[in-house]
Amino acid sequence: MIRAGINRRGAETRNHAGAGVGRAVARPIVVEAQGAAANRTSIAVTWTKFEEAEVRVGVVGCGYWGAKHVRVLQQIPAVSRVAVIDPRPDRLAEFAEPANGLQAFGDLGSAIPHVDAVVIAASACRLIEEAAHRGLTLMVGHTFEYNAAVWKLREVIESGELGRICYIDTARLNLGIYQADVNVLWDLAPHDVSIINYLLRTTPSSVHAWGSKHARFSQEDVAYLRLTYNETAVTAQVHVSWLDPCKVRRVTVVGSRKMAVYNDLADQDRLRIYDQGVVASAQDDPRNPPMSYRYGGIFSPYVPIQEPLRVQDEHFVECAQTGRRPRTDGESGLAVVQVLEAAGRSLRSGTATWLRDGEVDQDRADLVLAEAGQDFARSRT
Repeated sequence: MIRAGINRRGAETRNHAGAGVGRAVARPIVVEAQGAAANRTSIAVTWTKFEEAEVRVGVVGCGYWGAKHVRVLQQIPAVSRVAVIDPRPDRLAEFAEPANGLQAFGDLGSAIPHVDAVVIAASACRLIEEAAHRGLTLMVGHTFEYNAAVWKLREVIESGELGRICYIDTARLNLGIYQADVNVLWDLAPHDVSIINYLLRTTPSSVHAWGSKHARFSQEDVAYLRLTYNETAVTAQVHVSWLDPCKVRRVTVVGSRKMAVYNDLADQDRLRIYDQGVVASAQDDPRNPPMSYRYGGIFSPYVPIQEPLRVQDEHFVECAQTGRRPRTDGESGLAVVQVLEAAGRSLRSGTATWLRDGEVDQDRADLVLAEAGQDFARSRT
């Protein structure tokens, strides 16, 4: 899931009823939510720069992720009040107990006077355009980019300890949870695409997707992605599934010297470095395998225990207070959406989708298809 924050600088400071003395207050500018179901995007929008340390945050939609944001935001000292906003009375009732200390509203309009920032759903492209038009700062919250183990994995990659990166393989599998409005790619793959983009500091040049429908015939519940990163000469495979007996959350990075495995479900040693690999033989003998195998030790670097969602929300609150440029901006979220859209095209066409600056490179796609057609024609003669 993607979330974001928008901060407008230079708000005029004035006293405001119920806002507290010294708080810089501006009338909220609502970014209209569109395309949420298609993009599975959760956005946080804040409208002002604060002189006071505390921020009032609203969460629009009290579903699976909304409930998680409510819990985490209540634990952040800089958040003075959390409000829940949902048109469903049964969902509001679950949060509206006085002991929870939450404000409950049935619509965003009613909540606006009582919050400084909110989490809503909106299209990534629309938010980037809106932020640029209004001079706002947009933050996208890819939770795994705030995970200490992922930070450490990128540090290990960039240190050269693994050697030249050969490929990256990820698996995000479970039995369920089936979604009504999206397939398994849109539901699970955003996490892995954002992780790989983060690790390599770039975006893929081509996307090839395969998928199948089993339990439900309207949406793919098992899918694979092959991402080609020309800038780093690395390929990545992403496997996502709602139809698997084992819950798996794993990222494997294979280098020419060592290999690394990040297992998000491990209680301890979530990141392991394997001193293992193969050594090519100098002799090209077709009768024998041209390599030897190296089996070394396993090392697990220290990774601090931090809840990534809390780290992300604390960073969001900091950006809302200071106007600081977020570590994950709107372009980061758009890059993931563009990969998923390319994957959808690939699923429909059965061929790879080429990208240039995040957009579909139709000229390259036509060239590849033409060359493939010529190769097929020559094979028939």
